[in-house]
Amino acid sequence: MAESTTQHKPLTGWDKPELDLSKAEWQSSSRGLGDVQIAFVEGFIAMRNSGRPESPSLIFTPAEWGAFVSGAREGEFDLT
Repeated sequence: MAESTTQHKPLTGWDKPELDLSKAEWQSSSRGLGDVQIAFVEGFIAMRNSGRPESPSLIFTPAEWGAFVSGAREGEFDLT
C-alpha cells in the first residue's frame, strides 16, 4: 500500500499559528481526575484529550478560552 499525504488548507479566518506542542507542559484538569489536559504555549491555550494525546489539540486565544470557561461554568458545555 502506498503512503499518502493529506494536506489541509487553513480555515478561512484562522489566525492562529502552528504551535509546537511537543515540549508543552500539559496540566490535567479536575486535579488529575478529568480527561482533558491544557498547556499554555506562546500566549495561547492548547487543550487535548489526555486519553489520546496524539489526537489534534484545540487552540484558544486568551479571549476564546475565557469565553469557553465562562460558558462551561454556566452549563453551556457538558464536560463529563
